[in-house]
Amino acid sequence: MPENIIVGSHVWVGDPELVWIDGVVLNINGEEAEIQTSNEKKVVSHLSKLHPKDTDAPTDGVDDMTKLAYLHEPGVLYNLETRYKINEIYTYTGNILIAINPFQNLPHLYDASAMKRYQGEKVGNLSPHVFAIAEAAYRAMINEAKSNSILVSGESGAGKTETTKMLMLYLAYLGGHTASEGRTVEQQVLESNPVLEAFGNAKTVRNDNSSRFGKFVEIQFDKYGRISGAAIRTYLLEKSRVCQISDPERNYHCFYLLCASPPEEKEKYKLGDPRSFHYLNQSNCYELAGVNAAQEYLSTKRAMDIVGISQEEQDAIFRVVAAILHLGNIRFEKSEDTDSSVLADEDSKFHLQTTAELI
Repeated sequence: MPENIIVGSHVWVGDPELVWIDGVVLNINGEEAEIQTSNEKKVVSHLSKLHPKDTDAPTDGVDDMTKLAYLHEPGVLYNLETRYKINEIYTYTGNILIAINPFQNLPHLYDASAMKRYQGEKVGNLSPHVFAIAEAAYRAMINEAKSNSILVSGESGAGKTETTKMLMLYLAYLGGHTASEGRTVEQQVLESNPVLEAFGNAKTVRNDNSSRFGKFVEIQFDKYGRISGAAIRTYLLEKSRVCQISDPERNYHCFYLLCASPPEEKEKYKLGDPRSFHYLNQSNCYELAGVNAAQEYLSTKRAMDIVGISQEEQDAIFRVVAAILHLGNIRFEKSEDTDSSVLADEDSKFHLQTTAELI
C-alpha cells in the first residue's frame, strides 16, 4: 500500500478526461480503493495508481516546486495549472525554470522596469522569471571568469523561440556596449532573431512561428562584461518543407514575405500571388492571423541591414528565394525519345527562363 493512503486520505486518481482529479478515499478493499472525486463521482482504482494530495499547499500554488510535500506528476501539474490561472507563467524547480506559454503578449513582464528589478538579484529572491536565469548565468560568467550555458527545451509550441529572445534581450541589457558605425552590438545580436525566423520558421498545426531548425547562440562578452559579439550556429533545417507542405501548414515565412514585397521588388523577382506557386499552394493557408506580411518584409530587411548584410547580399539572397518558387512551377512531360523529357508548356518555359535570370 502506498505510504499515507488510508480511508479519508485526499488523493489524486487518474481520469480519462482531466488526466488527474482529486478525491477522498471512501473504502479500501485489498489492493483497491474506492474514491469520491471532486466532481461527485465514485471510482475504483488500484492503490499503486493513487498519489497523495498535499492539502496544506497554498491555494495559489508555490513558486518553487521543491517546496511541495509530494513532488509527483499530479502535484506538479496541479501547481503549474494553479499558477497559470493567475497569470503566473513561471515556476522554479530548484534552479530550473518551467515556463508555460500564455499564448498572449505580456509586455509588462519584460519591460525596462522588469529588467532593472532583476539586475543583481539571485535566483529565488524575486518571483520566478526568465530574467533571473539570465542574471544567474551572467553573474556566474563574471565571477568565475568562464563560459556559462542556458538550455531552452520543450515541445513544439512551448515557447522556446520567445523565451530565447527574452534571454537575449536581458543579456543585451546587461552587456550594453556601443559599437562603431552607429549600431550597438546588442542591437545586432537581437536583430538576428527576425532574420533567422524569416528563413527558418514556418507555420505548423500547433505553432504559427515554429522554428524548423536547431539553434546554438553564443553571446560573447569582453572582460568588462560588455557584449563584444555573437556567433549563431544552425543545424537540422527541415529542408523537405521547401518542396512539400501539408494543409493547413505553411512553407518558410520568407517566401510569403517576398510575395508581399513592394511592387518594384515583386516585378524584379517576377513574383505575384503566393497562390500561383506550387511550393506554396499545396496548403490553403497563405496568411497568419495578426501578421502583416508586407510590414514583416520591411522589418526583415531592416533587421538584415542592422546585422550587417549589405544590399547586394540581400538582393542575392532574395533572388535565390524567388528562384526556388519559380523552380517549383516548372513541369516536364515525356518526350518522343524514351529516355528524355521536355518542358510541359509555355508557363514552365517562363519559370525556367526566370530562374536562370535570377541565379
